[in-house]
Amino acid sequence: MKVLITGGYGFIGSHVADRFSKEGYEVFIIDNLATGKKANVQVKHRGYVLDVQDPKCEEVFRAYRFDVVVHLAAQVSVSKSVVNPQLDAEANVVGLVNMLDLSVKYGVKRFLYASSAAVYGLEGNIPHPEDDPAEPIAPYGISKYVNEIYANKWSELYKLSTIGFRFSNVYGPRQNHQGEGGVVSIFINDSLNNRPLKLYGDGKQTRDFIYVEDVVDAMYRSVHSTIEGVYNLSTNEAQSVNDLIEVLSKLQPNIKVQQKPPRDKDILHSRLDNRAIMHDLDWSPLYSFEEGIERTYAYFAGKQGEKEVAISVAAEAAPVKLRPKRSKWLLPTAENLIAFCLTAWLSLSLVNNIMNVIDIKLFYITIIGILYGNRQALLSVVLSIGLLTYEQLEAGRDFLSLTYDTNYFFHIAIYLFIGLVVGYAIERKNVRIAQQEQKVSDVSERYEFLENIYQEVRDVKDELQLRILNSDDSYGKIYYATKELESLEPELVFNSAVNVVKSIMRVEKVTIYRVNKHQSYLRLLASSGYGNEELKKSLRVDDYAYLQQVLQTGQIYLNKELEPTIPLMVAPIYYKEQVTAIIAIDGMKFESFSLYHQNLFQITANLIASALTKAFSFIDATERNRYIDGTMILQPEIFNEILHSKNDIKHQHQVPYLLLQSELGDVSIEEASQFIVPLLRETDYLGLNGEKQLQVLLSNTNELDISSILARLSHPKISFSVMNEG
Repeated sequence: MKVLITGGYGFIGSHVADRFSKEGYEVFIIDNLATGKKANVQVKHRGYVLDVQDPKCEEVFRAYRFDVVVHLAAQVSVSKSVVNPQLDAEANVVGLVNMLDLSVKYGVKRFLYASSAAVYGLEGNIPHPEDDPAEPIAPYGISKYVNEIYANKWSELYKLSTIGFRFSNVYGPRQNHQGEGGVVSIFINDSLNNRPLKLYGDGKQTRDFIYVEDVVDAMYRSVHSTIEGVYNLSTNEAQSVNDLIEVLSKLQPNIKVQQKPPRDKDILHSRLDNRAIMHDLDWSPLYSFEEGIERTYAYFAGKQGEKEVAISVAAEAAPVKLRPKRSKWLLPTAENLIAFCLTAWLSLSLVNNIMNVIDIKLFYITIIGILYGNRQALLSVVLSIGLLTYEQLEAGRDFLSLTYDTNYFFHIAIYLFIGLVVGYAIERKNVRIAQQEQKVSDVSERYEFLENIYQEVRDVKDELQLRILNSDDSYGKIYYATKELESLEPELVFNSAVNVVKSIMRVEKVTIYRVNKHQSYLRLLASSGYGNEELKKSLRVDDYAYLQQVLQTGQIYLNKELEPTIPLMVAPIYYKEQVTAIIAIDGMKFESFSLYHQNLFQITANLIASALTKAFSFIDATERNRYIDGTMILQPEIFNEILHSKNDIKHQHQVPYLLLQSELGDVSIEEASQFIVPLLRETDYLGLNGEKQLQVLLSNTNELDISSILARLSHPKISFSVMNEG
């Protein structure tokens, strides 16, 4: 599950990130860091420094397809909303609408957002129920109320599941104590720094304080509920400022209080009715006021050494922004004046003989216009006109005569024309270059952002691929299982099946039984993890209810009663629509006894059944070449392959077998086959070895069974001897 938290580096948002991360969610954060700090979030997450109204947010939604969006990003200062209501509306209303649109577009299942008690305005009914009329007194409260209208309308129009929370006075660790930070964090910070607490009024004004962990708990619980609409989120308890001071004085004695006049339009009493959310969400606050203050005080006391530098950094950064603007016109003006001085010197001193032919001032105006554009070109025109006037006066003309000298005004007109044309052309060129550079910058920034998103998605994909390949119950393991089961000999398939089941199901105890054609007995083929005396070599179906159930229903059996004498899971293996074998597992961890592992066991059983079907089909197709003509005696190469398989099972899983060699005397192989085959079980084999000697391979048989076996195989002309493993 993926959750996007806007404003996730802030006070409440960072706690929301912590909670969702602990609950197993993948956490993503969008925050412009106006008030939040990256250091607030220490859990694993992916963060993007963006405004919530930024178009690039869509790339984040498109890349990750979130299940839940928790919208907490907002402009939270009431005073700033009064001074700049447009900024407040852009951050709080436009930002929310953008998040709503993207949530609908990219299939978000649940949308949570923060409203505020500020929508109620002045006192009115105490405590405020949700159906109290909204009468906000500041643009901040107005924007929060508009948010509720938008969210409800999007829920109606687009079926987006939304729920909003009108927070009362939230407090707790990481709360900002600068500017309009909560009174709790401001008082704690002042007390830790031995500053007097500023008490406005008599301290009897009350607030509905709620600890941040209670807020986060309600928000998380709401994700897994179906409730929608707007709810008060509060304790529904009134605590005065004097109560706060009293609790702090117990934590830090000798606190000083500085009395100040009441502030204008300060709400005296505020409390929210929380009965609706307590009933609909089955939620209640866990932390008392005293406990919450103690936990908050302990946090800030532990952070005493850290300095809050946000305001000082902003103040230091302000002069830096002015320097480029000042140098932008100071340096060109200085260079213009230097060029004018050179022009005046040339005009007045060095080249008087060619002044009648070439006017250097025109070159000066043209060059300055080309280099610096319209503003400096006009300055060069003014300076050139002044120089021209000085030259005329130096030549003996009086100022009055210049006023009706057409040649003088012609020069001025030329200067103006050249300056305006060249300056305008260069200015237009510069503007177009600046526009193109801005476009290139925007495209480069977008490309870099998309490249980062792409790289993150690739990293996630690579990580998931590694998990798939390395996980014991992954597709990689199932691929390994299919390779392990690639054999055309049933005995080899059964041997490999034990290893496959152990690996995929993570169990040590595995048994595979072969079912006889009458569905009445099961013979042990292979096992692992059991002692010599723990397993029965054959099972009578009528003696075990769970075997009857598996054979009748063809479904997996689950030992839900956890009976110690019965395996935890039993799965049938089919061939030609009949159960031909069963796989049983035991010793599984309790936490793995789930529907997921049941499905995984079914998939594993299906893989084994598929491999056996292929092996049996191959045997059916090659039966003529498998046996000696007219008998059920296996050819030497086939018998040798089965013998090697039995040997492997014995060494890997301690499943015994016996190999008997027969002495036929004057009895033919065909006659011996007719005598021996009816006495063998489904899991036993009769075949020829490399020296064409007749041998009997008895599965799941040890030396203790020799006497009974030889008695069963007693024949007047045929004798049997036990062969050693070599």
